[in-house]
Amino acid sequence: MLVSLILAGAEVPVPVALRLFLPEEWVDDPERCAAAGVPEDQVVASSKGAIALAELDRLIAARVRFGMVLADAGYGASAAFRVGLSERGLTWAVGIPRNQKVYGADVQLVPPGGRKRRPVPDQEPREAEAVLAGLPWRRVTWRQGTKGPLAARFAATRVRVGDGKTWANNRHLPGDEVWLVGEWRSSGERKYYLSNLPPRTSLRALAAAIKARWVCEQAHQQLKQELGLGHFEGRSWTGLHRHALMTCIAFAYLQHLCLTRQRPAGSGKNARSGSGTATIAEPASSTPRHYDTTVRRPRHANPMSALPAQA
Repeated sequence: MLVSLILAGAEVPVPVALRLFLPEEWVDDPERCAAAGVPEDQVVASSKGAIALAELDRLIAARVRFGMVLADAGYGASAAFRVGLSERGLTWAVGIPRNQKVYGADVQLVPPGGRKRRPVPDQEPREAEAVLAGLPWRRVTWRQGTKGPLAARFAATRVRVGDGKTWANNRHLPGDEVWLVGEWRSSGERKYYLSNLPPRTSLRALAAAIKARWVCEQAHQQLKQELGLGHFEGRSWTGLHRHALMTCIAFAYLQHLCLTRQRPAGSGKNARSGSGTATIAEPASSTPRHYDTTVRRPRHANPMSALPAQA
């Protein structure tokens, strides 16, 4: 399983990190790891969220600029991951499961009754799905696609996530105040998200931020299918990382060629048109398991033309 970070700006994605996630059965089997060439210092239990945060730290240390971190529910369900992003001063929007417990933004801690000594919330936590079910859902268009406007129905409200300390019956105290956002797709499917964007953020801006992940999801499909990232069948740590590095280099080079084609030609020459993506590929229905985190560049930054050097 790979944990990846993709830097995207102006709908131009470039992979900047790929790290192997070792499941528990591998970490508990040193001989198996040794046979695959896994370095001893890498044979440690580490969650996908912790790996992603470490890679974000590496990007920050390298002075890579980005405006927002986007991630799917595989990461967003982790309170530690969300807290880690906030502690780094990062703006984020992440997917969550529909049963994520949240409190109203007006929740208060009150003196406990009986023999309890610690303050308790004055309301019970509710599931994200139930909180949004009673709110109005508005149709929002977040961008223009090749076949017309891209739109869905959205609902949003301010909440405090139930990810604080445990206080009773495995319930958690309220955490920070954030946005809870629901997306109701034309297929009938509903998705749920949390974001620490400012309280005055419009529903359209929330939708646009959340849906910005599509270009990186497309990049993952292209990496795995068109460039062969998902075709590796070896059992070697070194072999896997060399294979992954070569696919990332190929992807970055193709993006460089695409951006070069899009630049205006010199005086007296006509500019050549480009497709805006390195390759064209339809997402496959079945692909290797691959967990991704996305980092978005600020809107004012120019598209990245080459992959920066990595340690």
